[in-house]
Amino acid sequence: MSLSARIFLLYVAFMSIAGYVLVNSVLNEIKPAIRQTTEETLVDTANLLAEILREPLKTNRLSDVALTDIFSAYGQRTLVANIWGVDKTSTSHRIYVTDAAGQVVFDSADVAVGQDYSRWNDVYLTLRGQYGARSSTEVFNGEPSSVMYIGAPITDQGKIIGAVSVSKPNHTLEPFLEKARNRLILQSVLVIAIGLLLGLLFTWWLTRELRRLQQYALAVAQGQRPALPIGKVTSGELNELATALESMRVELEGKAYVERYVQTLAHEVKCPLTAIRAATELLQSPMTAEERQRFIDNIDSESLRMQQMLERLLDLAKIEQQQGLNTRKAVDVSELWQAIIEGQAARIVQAKLQLSNHLTDPLVVQGDPFLLRQAFTNLLDNALDFCPEGGVIELYAQAGPATVTLTLTNTGPQIPAFALARLTERFYSLARPITGKKSTGLGLNFVQEVAVLHAGALQVGNIDKGVAASIQISIH
Repeated sequence: MSLSARIFLLYVAFMSIAGYVLVNSVLNEIKPAIRQTTEETLVDTANLLAEILREPLKTNRLSDVALTDIFSAYGQRTLVANIWGVDKTSTSHRIYVTDAAGQVVFDSADVAVGQDYSRWNDVYLTLRGQYGARSSTEVFNGEPSSVMYIGAPITDQGKIIGAVSVSKPNHTLEPFLEKARNRLILQSVLVIAIGLLLGLLFTWWLTRELRRLQQYALAVAQGQRPALPIGKVTSGELNELATALESMRVELEGKAYVERYVQTLAHEVKCPLTAIRAATELLQSPMTAEERQRFIDNIDSESLRMQQMLERLLDLAKIEQQQGLNTRKAVDVSELWQAIIEGQAARIVQAKLQLSNHLTDPLVVQGDPFLLRQAFTNLLDNALDFCPEGGVIELYAQAGPATVTLTLTNTGPQIPAFALARLTERFYSLARPITGKKSTGLGLNFVQEVAVLHAGALQVGNIDKGVAASIQISIH
């Protein structure tokens, strides 16, 4: 399982557990909170009625027609109220009054007058000067529902002469509970969904940053020279990690680079030095003028070979250390190729070669003109070296949406199968068919490095009756 999937699943698990615990806790608190609010309202109502009913209870006028009509009218009122989206059309309070002994002397529901309620907690505790409240189960429209009763003492000159109780069925609170529960669940789902989306975005961002570092490290491990992902990696800590990786790469690559070059240079210089030393020793012996000149020519030839090798190595070492192009400008490759061909005109005529340049229209790319000129010159030199007298060399281009591919073909011997995979290998070279000599083996390696710096590639392969070398260059 990928790191991003693990992070996201862990985040989903955390959000799910936290969301469930939070929502469940809040849901469990909604019903008690609403009932506590209702109870507080019933306390206020009961105490207000206790003050109103003091005189009627004291003077035994609770059964007066006027008072009975008031409570009867209250119970029959049609209400027009919309409370938080819930329509309320009728009252739900029941009010009854007891005397000091707990006998019901008034009941708005007219069902308990004359009954002894002295054992009910709302009456029992209230008549003793304590907070009186009880909850009982009753049936409403065939459905059982708990009913909350709150009592308040009716006093006269500091003496409790009775109690008034106000009740409210809990089923009347259910619409509000359901409304609050649904709203909470909806909001919780939205919050969790937003949290998961943010978690997904965070996971994507983090894994994108780590993936860039991973790609950079893999490219380094494969011997490439990737650009340091600073700027693309936005996290400060990850930027520091990228810088540390780059520093480590430079240090390790520098040591390996020097070691590799010393070894290869020592190996390649060994042969010409041996030839020069042998020729020098032979020159000390008696010989004819013709033989002496031949050994002097050998020394000159081997010295020139070492000089070319060192120059090519310096150019190659310089370009191999570049992470990107130091110079980038518009270059017309058609014009550049024309100048290179004109510079080799004498050699082309001398070898009786036919060179067809099909780059007739301007073809502009963004690149380093000096490096491109060196790379193109190397390709043409190779074609001239391997093209037999009277042969044909052709140059043409294929433009794509983002790249230009320049292909140079020449007739002549094809590349042996065993050499195809090694053509761009440093110091690897095939003998020229005309002279039988090998080059430094650094030309195609240099061309490949230039192509990579221009976000392209080099391909060399056999075609019918010859060889084709293609260099791909990014337009932008």
